[in-house]
Amino acid sequence: MRSVTATAAKATSFARSQSAGKLALKLAAVAAIAALSGCSWFSGKKDPNPPAPLVEFAPKLRVQTAWSVSVGKAGNFTFTPAYASGSIFAAANDGTVMRINAQNGQTVWRARTDMPLTAGVGTDGSTVVVVGEKGKIQAFDASGKPTWSAQAASEVLSAPAVGEGLVVIRSIDNRVTAYDADSGNRRWMVQRNVPSLTLRNAPGIVVGSQTAFVALPGGRLSALALNNGGPRWEVPVGDPRGTTELERISDVSGVPALGSRDICAVAYQGRIGCFDLLNGNVRWIKEFSSDVGVTLDDSYVYAADVGGAVTEFSRDTGAVVWRNDRLKNRLLSSPIGVGKAVAVGDYQGYIHFLSREDGSFVARLSTDGSPIQAPPVSTGASVVFQTKSGTVASVVTE
Repeated sequence: MRSVTATAAKATSFARSQSAGKLALKLAAVAAIAALSGCSWFSGKKDPNPPAPLVEFAPKLRVQTAWSVSVGKAGNFTFTPAYASGSIFAAANDGTVMRINAQNGQTVWRARTDMPLTAGVGTDGSTVVVVGEKGKIQAFDASGKPTWSAQAASEVLSAPAVGEGLVVIRSIDNRVTAYDADSGNRRWMVQRNVPSLTLRNAPGIVVGSQTAFVALPGGRLSALALNNGGPRWEVPVGDPRGTTELERISDVSGVPALGSRDICAVAYQGRIGCFDLLNGNVRWIKEFSSDVGVTLDDSYVYAADVGGAVTEFSRDTGAVVWRNDRLKNRLLSSPIGVGKAVAVGDYQGYIHFLSREDGSFVARLSTDGSPIQAPPVSTGASVVFQTKSGTVASVVTE
């Protein structure tokens, strides 16, 4: 279970704990306590869903950390590294923003904002954007020089999307706003309905084909025209069901995975599917529940469900190729393809490598022992993970 926010009342948030996979609780409303009182955290009883122990296996793949850099701690937020123009861009809660040479890990520049950060990084290689407390947006140029700032309508938890001359931001009041990438002037804003209860996570935005594809609470995936924010299409990935507000949470999770002809997404207590890029028509869709998102390559879609099972789907048909359920309750990141393997991080900072062929364990790598929550990113030659404690690590396979 990830964190939950009551948007019609005071907020209730959960954050991952760094010990034994349990969650630290921040309670802001008596009603929320009552609603969740069945959870074992309140009773003091033994956790009924303990994380699975590490599986012993004979390594079949050689993996190594090509380089690692410390950017700073994430605090109660999730910071997603970004790859563009041969560099990795990363940020931390203390206001640090870094550009790192993706090949050798050398720091190109390091900047500091005058505020704690809550989301980032978004970049196209020329414009670098992060968001701070109370929704303040800060942009830098490619050399790390501050260029403009703007104010979002409310707190921002999702990394900005930067591309095609725009910076697109979704704030937690479900407003999607586009800013000119050069000047910071607001170009358009779209207000969406806010469900009464949502995950306090960071549903993402991806830009391409003159469209912003926006993951939304309530289980919707929306395609907005970049020129004016007008709707191109919208599809339900999640389908809110159940008798209680908790049961009806069905938010789209993570960053939608954009391909050349389709876009794939997944929802918490919802479904996973791929949709036609131009009109949103369903290519395939299946029951699934994830709060960390999906990735794809030319042939497959990869996802980790809320229970800790990693699944490889056929990108064309949605058929399950394999499913590995031996990382149960280890609070996984979204998985990503790397070489002959699929890599996924967990709450103890381990990166597990599964065979692309059958999902069996082929290697394991440790980082700094803190949770890996942010979606990993591919540079083509490597995969980059960012931990909760701020280690940015480039991992390669042989």
